[in-house]
Amino acid sequence: MTNAADARSQSGDSSDFTFWKDHSQISLSPVAAPSILGLYGFAAATFMVSANLAGWYGNPVTTPLILFPFAMAIGGIAQFLAGMWSYRARDAVATAAHGAWGSFWIAYGIYHIFIAVGILPGPATSTVAAVAFGYWFITLAAITWAAAFAAMAENFTIAAVLLTLAAGATILAIGLLTQVSAIETAGAIVLVASACIAWYAATSMMLQATYGRVILPMGKPSKETNVPGQIPQQRIQYESGEPGVKVGQ
Repeated sequence: MTNAADARSQSGDSSDFTFWKDHSQISLSPVAAPSILGLYGFAAATFMVSANLAGWYGNPVTTPLILFPFAMAIGGIAQFLAGMWSYRARDAVATAAHGAWGSFWIAYGIYHIFIAVGILPGPATSTVAAVAFGYWFITLAAITWAAAFAAMAENFTIAAVLLTLAAGATILAIGLLTQVSAIETAGAIVLVASACIAWYAATSMMLQATYGRVILPMGKPSKETNVPGQIPQQRIQYESGEPGVKVGQ
């Protein structure tokens, strides 16, 4: 054992990193990509609810009362957990996106419990509720636009998920605030598109993890990570992080 003063005197100011690197105990701690669960949870909840909002099935009053338990469980609880596990994976974008949208779906479920028991009105039957619901999407859109621009530096597929999600949330917010059904429908359709891209992204990540090579390209900056059959990286990375722990996803 040695203290910080001893370390500095032994290694010199310019080589502290080398000293601590050579005198550190290392524990392997591999983690799976949390966004596999997070993206699947987001895709499932968003597709179901947005398809209903777009008028593809059901009706806007009773159908959400049937959907909300599943949306709350997979889109809310599962995605929120993925957001918290993303801290461990050191993925700032996933932490923000899954944490924010997971919280939204949990709140969506709680809100519809209040609607079901008659305590609060639903957005389909109350202008006041619709406008308030629209403000939910204003805040979500602001967070998602920021996350989308951050994701562009790492992964174009995830950036596409977030860009379509931010656009859909923005359009839906405008539709709810103005009470123009055509705008609401347009926003819902864009959200369905985001859910489909999220499904592709989660499937790509899962297949890469199980097969150990690229199956579906993700649009990452390095060329080899977008070629099917290529091994994008070694599983243990020492120089860029802890052994067994990949920085980000």
